[in-house]
Amino acid sequence: MTIDTACTECIINQSRRVADAIHADVALSAKLIDTVSDMSTAFDPKYSPPEAASDVYEKMAEIANKTDLYDEVKTLSTQKAKTFMPSLRKRIDSSNDKLLTAVKVAVAGNVIDLAAEVSFDLDEELAKIFETKFDYDDVEPLRTSLANASTLLYIGDNVGEHLFDYLTIETLQMLYPNLHISYMVRGNPIINDVTMKEAREAGFEALCDLVDSGVNTPGFVYERANVQSQKLFDEADLVITKGMGNYECLSPSPRSNLVYLLKVKCNVVARSLGMEVGNIVCKVV
Repeated sequence: MTIDTACTECIINQSRRVADAIHADVALSAKLIDTVSDMSTAFDPKYSPPEAASDVYEKMAEIANKTDLYDEVKTLSTQKAKTFMPSLRKRIDSSNDKLLTAVKVAVAGNVIDLAAEVSFDLDEELAKIFETKFDYDDVEPLRTSLANASTLLYIGDNVGEHLFDYLTIETLQMLYPNLHISYMVRGNPIINDVTMKEAREAGFEALCDLVDSGVNTPGFVYERANVQSQKLFDEADLVITKGMGNYECLSPSPRSNLVYLLKVKCNVVARSLGMEVGNIVCKVV
C-alpha cells in the first residue's frame, strides 16, 4: 500500500498522541506537531504509511531527546496484557478447536495499537472475540497451510499484543510439533511496536527462534530488513503477519503462503481489504 491523504492526517494526529504520552509541555508539544505537519508536506507518494511514519518518529524522538517515545506506555500495555494470560491459556486448553481459539486470541491482542485511526477497548474485545466470526475467514486454508509447512515466520506487531502472540505460538507448537517457528520483531523502538527488549523479557527466546528484522518501520519493509531476515522471509514455508502496519508494508503480497491477521482500525485499510472498520481478518494469499 502507498500513502493516502488520510494516512498523512493520521500521522499528524500521532504527533499529538506522542506529546501526550511523553507529558510534553506546551512548547515541546507545539514543536512536535509543527515539525510533523511540515514533514508531511514532503512525504514520498511511493512510501507505505509505515515508511513515512518511521522518518517522523525518528525526528520526534530526536526533538524529545528520547530513545523510546512510548517506553512508559509499553510497560503499562505489557502489565495489562499479563492480567489476561491465565484465563486465555485456560480457554485455549479447554477449546475443541485450539487453532481457531488461538488465532482469535492473536487477533484480540491486535487492538493494542497506538497508531490506529480508531481505538478499541481490550476488555470489550476479549469479551466478544470468541463468539465473533472472522469477517474475512481463511482459517481453514490457514489450517491446511500449517499442516503442510515445516517452517513458519510469525512477524509481530505491538507491545502487549506480543504476549497474545506468545500464547498463539505456544499453541501452534503443541498442534504442529514438527513446525519450526521464528518470531520477528522490529529493529529499534518505533511507536509501540515490539522489539528484542520486550520479546526477550516475555521469554520468546525459550519459546522459539527470536529474530531482529533490522527494520526501523512500524511494519516489515523488506528493503530495510537485514540479510538474515530477508532470507527467512523468502524461505519460510508460511509467513503470518500481525496487524495493519505489516499489512500496509506487505500488500500486495510479495510471496505466496502469507497470512494477514488483524483487526481493521482505519478506513484506508478497510477499503484495501473490502472490509469495514472493526472487522477481524484472517486472509491467506
